[in-house]
Amino acid sequence: MKLVIAYIQPEKLADVKQALFDVDITKISLITNALGCGSQKGFVEEYRGVSVEVNLRMKVRLEIAVNEDYLEKCVGAIIKGAHTGSPHDGKIFVVELAECIRISSGERGRLAVG
Repeated sequence: MKLVIAYIQPEKLADVKQALFDVDITKISLITNALGCGSQKGFVEEYRGVSVEVNLRMKVRLEIAVNEDYLEKCVGAIIKGAHTGSPHDGKIFVVELAECIRISSGERGRLAVG
């Protein structure tokens, strides 16, 4: 079992969700708004006549728990939906998931992930 954590551009969320649905991944554990600073380091913007350095950019964080046989489909779908060619398209992290327990039934492991 793996936990896929992806940071993407907010405007690409609908495309990523559609790409995931297209490969039969319909369960998303978490979607949250996030702020972060990657290699682009930010930019300077004018706000009411004052220069403001913006070094935190809006991102959307997705967390998706998958079984091993869905990992490459999941990663591929996220890349397909989020890719624009821009340096700030986002990042994907894959973390080993030690255990998963479905509260309603007590199922564990692969069965609980679904």
